Amino acid sequence: MNKKSRLHIPRPTARPGEKPDFSYLDLSPAGSLEKPAIDARTRDIEHLSSGLVRVLDDDHVAQGPWDPKLDVGKLHIALRWMLLNRMFDQRMWQIQRQGRISFYMEALGEEAVSIAAAMALRPADMCFPSYRNQGLYMYRGLKLVDMMCQCLSNTRDMCKGRQLPIMYHSNKANVFSISGNLATQYPHAVGWAMASAIKGEDHIAATWVGDGSTAEADFHHAITFAAVYQAPVILNVVNNQWAISSFQGTAGGERRSFAARGLGLGIPGVRVDGNDLLAVYSATLWAAERARRGGGPTLIELVTYRGGAHSTSDDPSKYRPKDEWQTFPLGDPIERLKQHMISSGHWSDEQHEQLETELKAEVLAAWKEAQQYGTMTEGPFLDPATMFDDVYAETPAHLESQRRRMIEVESSNGAGTSSEGGAS
Repeated sequence: MNKKSRLHIPRPTARPGEKPDFSYLDLSPAGSLEKPAIDARTRDIEHLSSGLVRVLDDDHVAQGPWDPKLDVGKLHIALRWMLLNRMFDQRMWQIQRQGRISFYMEALGEEAVSIAAAMALRPADMCFPSYRNQGLYMYRGLKLVDMMCQCLSNTRDMCKGRQLPIMYHSNKANVFSISGNLATQYPHAVGWAMASAIKGEDHIAATWVGDGSTAEADFHHAITFAAVYQAPVILNVVNNQWAISSFQGTAGGERRSFAARGLGLGIPGVRVDGNDLLAVYSATLWAAERARRGGGPTLIELVTYRGGAHSTSDDPSKYRPKDEWQTFPLGDPIERLKQHMISSGHWSDEQHEQLETELKAEVLAAWKEAQQYGTMTEGPFLDPATMFDDVYAETPAHLESQRRRMIEVESSNGAGTSSEGGAS
């Protein structure tokens, strides 16, 4: 009997009220994958796109050739920044629920993705992040106060109230502005990397998108350019299992790994345990050195899990089991690094609690300072006249006329809008 063709609709393995099921994840034992030479040919390392680079085993002991053998000082640094990322997220989530900011997105469960990469890259390397890479900004020196002020759209907002909260940027730290349009950072990163190569520099670019964004045209345009011109760029795909409400299979994750997306173009793919800071650090460093030596792009899939809601506008209990995060087989990145340090005799539960207390106080102090520059409900407020700035090199006459008229109307209404006096 001939079977009729049927349309396949990807479906998650578990829905609300059902038992979490991660049987679809292919996991390799820690330390089981070899680490190839920097100049290995893509055809010879295709298996890295289907296996899983892991360093920490189930007992939190580092195993295998991908172990970067970080010293104790760097382990402490990594743990501190990941924990600060989480403390910051918790505070900002609470602030949004209090109605003081309009929107927020946390990185719960994905902290190693940003911190490990930030540690492996050089300061002059250009980063093109997604909206869950706040740890990258923190590590590269952006002050918590400035990040909070951007979320508040207040008088110290780096974006002058023109961007959605959490869409930071930092020219000084070489971190490009976050875009709300998915996957646009991929072509930007590839173009920047191509320019770096043209200038004969050894600076590389790194960029991140979620699994859902790999279905966007910009993703495919970018990897084509990266492959053809051998751009020195690291193309990260953060596979956190869920887009805002759709399972990663909807973007094609059922058939083959996201790390394999570039194989047809000759781009090596490396699938990495995204909740293992040591593995992410090692894979990023390998890809960075490959790019600097003329080896071109590398596509890294970071297998992780979005522990919280997609954003403050999302309720994940509507589409996945409530306890799914607790049963994710790759665990919590912070807890895993903590236990690794404890097992090696370089950390303790008491030290961890003390660090948590210290970082919570640091975040609270930053919040108290940020409020002084205004909130959504409390002055001072941004001067509306700034909407005319930064549009043209020389402001045309019709906009200058509109600015004057607006100021005159506000003055006649007695509504002061200066950053010092606030709105009445």
